This record gives sequence, C-alpha cells and structure tokens, in this order.
Amino acid sequence: MAHKQNYLEKMERNKQQKLAAGLISERFPEVSDIIVHMTYYQTAINPVLMSRTINFWPTHHAYFNMDCMKKDCVDGGFDLTSVIHDMIKHQKKSTKGKLSCNGSVIPPASDHASIAYEITIKYNKKK
Repeated sequence: MAHKQNYLEKMERNKQQKLAAGLISERFPEVSDIIVHMTYYQTAINPVLMSRTINFWPTHHAYFNMDCMKKDCVDGGFDLTSVIHDMIKHQKKSTKGKLSCNGSVIPPASDHASIAYEITIKYNKKK
C-alpha cells in the first residue's frame, strides 16, 4: 500500500512540475520542434538499458526532466532543462552530451545509470 501511495505522490509532483514549466509555445515561441534521442546505460553485463526518442512540440510542457529507468532508483533522473535552455538562448540547432543519474539505489552505487543524449531543435522560419 505504501508503494502505491509513493507512486501517486510522485505522479502528482510530476504533474505540478509540468504545469509550472508552462508550454513550449509560451516559453519558447521561436521553437517549432525539439527532438531528444537518449541511450540509457546501466552498470551491468549488458550496459545498454534502452534507447528512446522523444519529440516535444509547441503544445507540450517545457519540462525536460527524464526519469531514470532503473527500477530501484529513488529520486533520480536526468534534467536536460539547462541544456535545452542554453541551446535556445544561443539559437543552437544540435548538441550531444552525457549525464549521470544522481538518484540512489540499494545497494548504493554512484554510477548506477547514465545517458548519452543528442538534442536537435528546429526553429520557426523568420518572416
């Protein structure tokens, strides 16, 4: 029962954070599309956990914090907000990088998960 309560609290927190972030069309009217491709890595025999691509359109929330995909990770994730904000500020079209999860797992492992990301931003055509 406690697990279900924690899950519901996490979902409500996530919903509030998305609402607080606002819509991409409101925060970044010059952006027409953001594409985030991520490869998740874990410390295991098979290090690639998964690959995924997420498309953000102007109607989506400007919330770029991705959950850690490790089941036993607590309060972890990968916050791409500052990367995306910096790209838009400098009108960059693409970037690549890596991030490590700062969440905690049992048994403790500081490097339990990481991502390699590639972000592409398309801007509206200037009139």
